[in-house]
Amino acid sequence: MTVTTPHAVRSLHRDAGERPFLVIWEITRACQLACQHCRADSIHHRNPGELDTDAGRRLLDDLAAYGPPRPMVVLTGGDPFERGDLLELVTHGTAVGLHMSIAPSVTPKLTATALGQLRAAGAHAVSLSLDGASAAVHDGVRGVPGVFDATLAAARTARDAGLRLQVNTTVTRANVHELPGVLQRVVGFDAALWSVFFLVPTGRGGQLQTLDADQVEEVLHWLHDVSDHVAVKTTEAPHFRRVALQRAAVDDVDTAFPPGPLRTRLRAATVELLGSLHGPRRTTRPPLAVNAGRGFAFVDHLGQVYPSGFLPLGAGSVHDQTFRTIYRDSPLLRALRDPSHFGGRCGRCEFNEVCGGSRSHAFAVTGDPLAEDPTCAHQPGATVAT
Repeated sequence: MTVTTPHAVRSLHRDAGERPFLVIWEITRACQLACQHCRADSIHHRNPGELDTDAGRRLLDDLAAYGPPRPMVVLTGGDPFERGDLLELVTHGTAVGLHMSIAPSVTPKLTATALGQLRAAGAHAVSLSLDGASAAVHDGVRGVPGVFDATLAAARTARDAGLRLQVNTTVTRANVHELPGVLQRVVGFDAALWSVFFLVPTGRGGQLQTLDADQVEEVLHWLHDVSDHVAVKTTEAPHFRRVALQRAAVDDVDTAFPPGPLRTRLRAATVELLGSLHGPRRTTRPPLAVNAGRGFAFVDHLGQVYPSGFLPLGAGSVHDQTFRTIYRDSPLLRALRDPSHFGGRCGRCEFNEVCGGSRSHAFAVTGDPLAEDPTCAHQPGATVAT
């Protein structure tokens, strides 16, 4: 049984088993940064086995062949600016009807001219990473001094270029208390969206500490608290949707879900920095019900299709089959779209149709992508005070 509350969560207006809402294409793993949490363990030089320009065009053509509503496409890396054909790929994707966005690294290649050229080529949005509210924290994560100040400048430049700005923040135990300060920066950027990534221990991120389930719950409630300051989405924490549904069903959120020490501290810092826990927006942006392999897919630099960039189980290669065939027919992706077969609490959960748990966290901890999500604190069927 799925628990629903009108308007608390957005649903896809398409069959998620036939076509994704969002496709991330890692066009290269080359990058000049050395981020502590990099899921891809990026390298300084391009891999000669990357999908070349012609193969990239074919992939974009394949995605466009879905027809309306076509998937949104994000070109990521590594650093997309390590490829000399980036503008050509954006131009082609735009020409065939795709909504193209870029997720670059903040390096000297990310200039006002480069962003202006991307916008002229048809790019709609750019996402920049900010993992701390200060240079000491952010540059420490990124492994290169000066990136924090460059990121602040790049955010302004992206907006000036007419690009929609998304800010990405990866949360670990080491930087979780930075979140209110990061929120203050995001609001100051006038960003359209704040995407909060919950660290999955894969790639270089395996050396960092993730939040435990109770801490994740506290952060998710705080994110909902502040989501009228800026639109919020979560990555690898689909239980944000469960939290939204639960909160919409009660009259007094704090009675039903008493704040613990972490949320209390985050709230106090938010009020200190922003003047209020809640922002001026009249309505919040409800989270969208997509998950790994269910409305979302990832293509790596070599052409392998994955349910997520954080779930390293391949579903097939675009060298052998079309993306559309892989997405529709892959046994792995089909299994991920059927939460009734998930293990443990995720399989029994009344919210599994709109949440489904992080399949990446399940795999990282247990080796089974269908296992219960160890980062979720919810007990299926538990009642709350209303």
